[in-house]
Amino acid sequence: MTGPLVPFREIVVKVHSRCDLACDHCYIYEHADQSWRTRPKAISDEAISWTALRLAEHAKSHALPSVSVILHGGEPLLAGPARLRRICEELTAALDKDTALDLRIHTNGLQLSPRYLDLFDEFGVRVGISLDGDRAANDRHRRFADGRTSHPLVLRAVDLLRQERYRHLFLGLLCTIDVANDPHAVYDALTELAPPRIDFLLPHATWADPPVRPDGSPTAYADWILTVFDRWEAQGRPVPVRLFESVLSTLAGGPSLTESLGLAPTDLVVVETDGALEQVDSLKSAYDGAAATGFDVFTHTFDEVAAHPGVRARQLGLAGVSRTCRQCPVVRSCGGGLYTHRYATGTAFDNPSVYCTDLEALVRGIEQRTAATGSPAVTDPEALRILQQELTRLLLAELDARLDGRGGEKWRAAWQLASVVEQQSDGMDEILAHPYTRSWLRTCRDALQEQRPDAVELARQLDAYVAAAAVRGGLDMPVQVTCRGGTLALPTLGELRLAGVPDRCEAEVRGSRHELWVRVPGREALRVRPGVAADGWRPVHRPGLEGWPDLVLDDIDPHRDFRQPVHEDEDPGPLTEAWTLLRRADPRQAAEIADSLTTLTPLPDGGPSVGRHGYGALGLRLQGPPAQLAAALLRGFRRAKLQALTEVTDLWAQDGWWHHPAPWQDEPLPVSQLLAEAYERVGLRALDAREAAPAGPALAVLESSAELTVDGKRLVAVLRAEATRG
Repeated sequence: MTGPLVPFREIVVKVHSRCDLACDHCYIYEHADQSWRTRPKAISDEAISWTALRLAEHAKSHALPSVSVILHGGEPLLAGPARLRRICEELTAALDKDTALDLRIHTNGLQLSPRYLDLFDEFGVRVGISLDGDRAANDRHRRFADGRTSHPLVLRAVDLLRQERYRHLFLGLLCTIDVANDPHAVYDALTELAPPRIDFLLPHATWADPPVRPDGSPTAYADWILTVFDRWEAQGRPVPVRLFESVLSTLAGGPSLTESLGLAPTDLVVVETDGALEQVDSLKSAYDGAAATGFDVFTHTFDEVAAHPGVRARQLGLAGVSRTCRQCPVVRSCGGGLYTHRYATGTAFDNPSVYCTDLEALVRGIEQRTAATGSPAVTDPEALRILQQELTRLLLAELDARLDGRGGEKWRAAWQLASVVEQQSDGMDEILAHPYTRSWLRTCRDALQEQRPDAVELARQLDAYVAAAAVRGGLDMPVQVTCRGGTLALPTLGELRLAGVPDRCEAEVRGSRHELWVRVPGREALRVRPGVAADGWRPVHRPGLEGWPDLVLDDIDPHRDFRQPVHEDEDPGPLTEAWTLLRRADPRQAAEIADSLTTLTPLPDGGPSVGRHGYGALGLRLQGPPAQLAAALLRGFRRAKLQALTEVTDLWAQDGWWHHPAPWQDEPLPVSQLLAEAYERVGLRALDAREAAPAGPALAVLESSAELTVDGKRLVAVLRAEATRG
């Protein structure tokens, strides 16, 4: 097994190996591994000290910013306050200031009292309580050995944790699912206690010892969980539920949030009461000795355990699941299920989970239920434009916060005027919708992050944007703008070159869409028409294309970010012909281009180029055969739109490593590139049927991909409809 070791970030310390309950679904006492019988009841002082030492050296060697230690059992409270104090003191003292310690304890709660909670408060130990629901549900398995109920005592423990002085210690409730219990009654009983979090756990089972299915349904557990999900969703998700949040996270392209789902590598090790170092406890359900490593804290480091073949097998991601799972489109969310649940006699863990049908039904059920809540930008071009403009507004607000007063009076004056323009006209909206405004804001942010000496001066160019907004809004209000290098640049309008002025001077700008006045101290005011070239004044060019009235050819804006010089005074004739061809071949898509693209920057060659500016601009060579230019325009539009979508929603998992066959080449492609190329090819179908032809097989591959998020799958559905449209 290759690849770097995955350091342990979670340490389970068994502080007591016995329990005061006799739960018949317990993996420690009721399943295959009975090693608890030969272990000491409580962890020794020596084992505590060595555990602290091993943890400290592991955290230091891997520069871990934090580690979690879970005090576990048996029932850990049976160790008593004195032993628990010793454990907390040793662990806390062992770690240096560079590693934060997250202490937790998982308990049945029967022994919990203010004495324990005061100790936990002192060391910041958060408490998770096991509770299977209402009394009927809890009593089905969680009873004393003589059959008595434990439910009232658990509720008493929860009530203690809900008191104001202990509330911050309450970690949440852990509920083991039994499909014989009423899902609504279980969920309601748990949420009524207002826990910070609920964990629903599948009962441990293997192919050798399969889970109980009272009605024989292969999806009984999924049906039970989805019933709870529907209630949780209908109530507005009143409490975090880790199982649901994990599936929702992976469907949206994020990480798994629980060991029982997803493909994240395991980063957990167990310290038993005798100091033995073992793999995750649940493996005790598979067979006797399944969790053993042969290592202990007295003579072995955590790195040695991390290199153990059994641990490494659970760190291989997609390569670590069965062949069946690798071919399944929901594997990113279910991860093949909990490693323990894959065990079968003869094939060990090289199998799908014994809950495979449940997990697939669960993931697909949540996906179907939440698909309608995806980003509206996937299907609504207007929503995409609105969200894109909101991104620019957020960047502007971030810039103001980052400056934190360093912009001085110049920035404050422009900021206040921007508010006035916003209140009195649409001019500021138009400026923020300009794609190159985003480029300027990103340049300013980067300069501030890098502490460049020109950072504040770059930000002070806000004055020019406010002046342009006032002009566009027809407000005829004076705005003081700094001229740099003898040039007054007004975004979306043009630039005025002033001869004989200092390299840096202040100008007063005012005007409307029809006339612009610029006054420099000691000179008469210059008056120009914004859209008409004049001595020193060069406006952005508006070609006036039919059906695309708002298009400008901008070779002026200083914040365009194409990696080559612009081509000034480009003849718009070829563009006019290409646009006429495109409108005739694909009127629906041409209409969306006219609504979405506002700015073309002529390039001497190459393109289409999509920079890091906001949605709505392309760099493009505007010469050549009309059909070739029309295709380049379509390609550029599709690239710009896909980039804009990825900025407002996740379309694929960022941690994916799959490569998929591409019908147009021999080498497989990552899902991001496959989707991007299929997206372009579908868009070109009206102009070039040969280019679009391979898109159908690519869409079939994408439809079965486990890497696409809910929004990614919605986008593929849009492409499928687009590709089959007559």
